[in-house]
Amino acid sequence: MAEVLFYHLEHARLDDVLPGLLEKTLQRGWTAIVRAGTDETIKRLDEWLWTYRDDSFLPHGADPAPEVAARQPIWLTTTTERPNHADLLFVVDRAEFHMDEINEFQRCVLIFDGQDETALSGARAFWKSVKATKADATYWRQNQSGRWEKQA
Repeated sequence: MAEVLFYHLEHARLDDVLPGLLEKTLQRGWTAIVRAGTDETIKRLDEWLWTYRDDSFLPHGADPAPEVAARQPIWLTTTTERPNHADLLFVVDRAEFHMDEINEFQRCVLIFDGQDETALSGARAFWKSVKATKADATYWRQNQSGRWEKQA
């Protein structure tokens, strides 16, 4: 069963946090899927990951063609498909997640906006579901300086 990590955004935006987590993912030789709740978020992330830093970019794709998707180290989508056989699943922007998906990945990462009450209540419900399965779950919260601190 996958390790499940909960990242509670309080002092930064998704666009500020996600690239760093994806960089670490690629450094470990893993592939990833970023599943968002809307096509608009996918489009924004698709553009952002090419330009978020002047000296770097994150190789990724969002093209729905299966032959393109299968080759991507980072796949952006709103669906539950797993064309690149990703090791990690990032769930953002209130995207759907089903408990039976946990076994398909080495790690599942839920990134949620602490200022969004719907996202917060969804993360709490998901936490309870994960803990009920006895899966390894950790909860990370940002401190005032933006560093991540393990809370549970």
